[in-house]
Amino acid sequence: MDAIDSDTAEAPPPPASVDLHAEYEASGVREILDDLDRELIGLAPVKNRIRETAALLLVERARRTLGLCHETPTLHMSFTGNPGTGKTTVALKMAGLLHRLGYVRKGHLVSVTRDDLVGQYIGHTAPKTKEVLKRAMGGVLFIDEAYYLYRPDNERDYGQEAIEILLQVMENNRDDLVVIMAGYADRMDRFFSANPGFRSRIAHHIDFPDYTDAELARIADTMLGAQNYHLDAAGHKAMAEYIALRRRQPHFANARSIRNALDRARLRQANRLFQADTGPLDAAGLSLITEADIRPSRVFQGGLDLERAPVHEG
Repeated sequence: MDAIDSDTAEAPPPPASVDLHAEYEASGVREILDDLDRELIGLAPVKNRIRETAALLLVERARRTLGLCHETPTLHMSFTGNPGTGKTTVALKMAGLLHRLGYVRKGHLVSVTRDDLVGQYIGHTAPKTKEVLKRAMGGVLFIDEAYYLYRPDNERDYGQEAIEILLQVMENNRDDLVVIMAGYADRMDRFFSANPGFRSRIAHHIDFPDYTDAELARIADTMLGAQNYHLDAAGHKAMAEYIALRRRQPHFANARSIRNALDRARLRQANRLFQADTGPLDAAGLSLITEADIRPSRVFQGGLDLERAPVHEG
């Protein structure tokens, strides 16, 4: 019997059913979601939306496997919230999730701001924007403070050119690139109103809530623990008071402000230990952050603890 020509052979029929839970376990998505739970404290609404997105993509993949009518869902997203609420971290996890489910080829994250996309003179913007998009293809492009792309008050601004290129690529290459735009909620709303092309291309809007005082205290403990430090009882109390005071001040950046405060506490601890000159120190002594390392902060006197400058959002 002649061998069947592989070019003319019929494709095998699709399976009769798909076990979604087995697909979930085999895809590696559980590992990503578990990492998200472990690495990010709080953010329950955000984590729920990520799980819902994962479920949607698993169902779409199952439909494709069974030969049902399907269409690649629009996966461009908007992340809104205050600085330091985990937007960049979640974008990175989203890139991994999309890669595990086969919706992007590489699963890498390219994080940019306006300065990476918009040029300073005629003919400069298009090559800058296209180079960024080339690097991001097959993965996720994260645009922080995206509303700065649009500056209608400056007629010599070239942000509109970058916007037009982005809109075209988001439409034509949505099966090979996911764009996540991030920033403050009110500014993103104004940005979308002024640029309706973006609103029509972005299907997923995820709001990142501020952390509570208790969550910020847990974040502080986690950050210190990752570096083999810990607070004593009085240090915990001082840190809780610091958090309550600091979050009512300008330029508060949630987890980022806590990280900055702990960096300064470690600096004070090192100086305190060096000046004490009490002889050899064991691991416990080198690892303890005390009230004396927290309370010198100017926050307790109404100051800004050296965080005067505006922060990027992330």
